[in-house]
Amino acid sequence: MNSRFFELKKEKQDRMINAALKVFGMNGYRHAGTDEIVREAAVSKGLLFHYFENKIGAYTFSYDYSVRYLSMELKSNVDPDEKDMFKIIKQRELAHMVAMRGYPYMRQFIVRSLYEDVSEALLAIETKRDAIMSVYESIDQQMDFSLLPPETDGEKLRNMLAITINGLLKERLRDGTFQPEMHFADICAYLEMVRKLAYR
Repeated sequence: MNSRFFELKKEKQDRMINAALKVFGMNGYRHAGTDEIVREAAVSKGLLFHYFENKIGAYTFSYDYSVRYLSMELKSNVDPDEKDMFKIIKQRELAHMVAMRGYPYMRQFIVRSLYEDVSEALLAIETKRDAIMSVYESIDQQMDFSLLPPETDGEKLRNMLAITINGLLKERLRDGTFQPEMHFADICAYLEMVRKLAYR
């Protein structure tokens, strides 16, 4: 990656980053094309290759950038002393909302990378992938399932909520109705509904 990328105007940087996040996030590495990225970013292919050299360079940069950005937001918004699962998930999703105000496809890109099956892409992000996973694992470990009603399987409940949240995000991105604040409001409504069902 050419470090002079950061000398570009912020608007142009973000256009290129968002284009890569969208194309990789919606299609995965194998099916993402640099032609689609440059079309989405409204830049020339020569400019993309000048800063990122090739497709794997764009993918690696996008992943590194996302890990740094998301890690910062997660550490800023999730209280390390909180134990309540519902409150922790709400704080985590608030961090995602803040990140997605500027980078709507960032969360989808990270989620999609978990299912990546191209060895070139997997090797390129291996170290950073471990870094972001450790942030999420640390957040998950804060959750005290003993605070839930008796006989509630906390892990299954947490996983069910994660599937719901990721499904909502994917649906909104695909149909073009995604707005960070509305997405966060939807998540909060689901969390409150499930919390009431769990504690009734």
